[in-house]
Amino acid sequence: MSPLRMPQHLADPPHTDSGEAHMRFELLEEIDAALKRCEARVRETLARLRDHDQEGADPQARSALLDAAADAVWALIVQHEACDCADHHVLVERYRIPAEVMARIGARH
Repeated sequence: MSPLRMPQHLADPPHTDSGEAHMRFELLEEIDAALKRCEARVRETLARLRDHDQEGADPQARSALLDAAADAVWALIVQHEACDCADHHVLVERYRIPAEVMARIGARH
């Protein structure tokens, strides 16, 4: 007859929290918050650009708005890539990013 063996999961020592799970959770929260800030900035800058285009105002102001929108979109794309997402067509469609803005960051689509 074979000896009775205790189940392996009961023989393991109890798990002690090293803080790694807490640190990973905080890191994921920070990544999420940074992504939301970038998305809000993109929405805001693109809205200002669209409002300016409807009014048909100063061309120099439009250039500054294009630069601001390009900076915001670039930051969003960097955050998107940091989350391991390489397909940016979804972002272009979701935020209706004009080709002019994409051209300013050097992206081809």
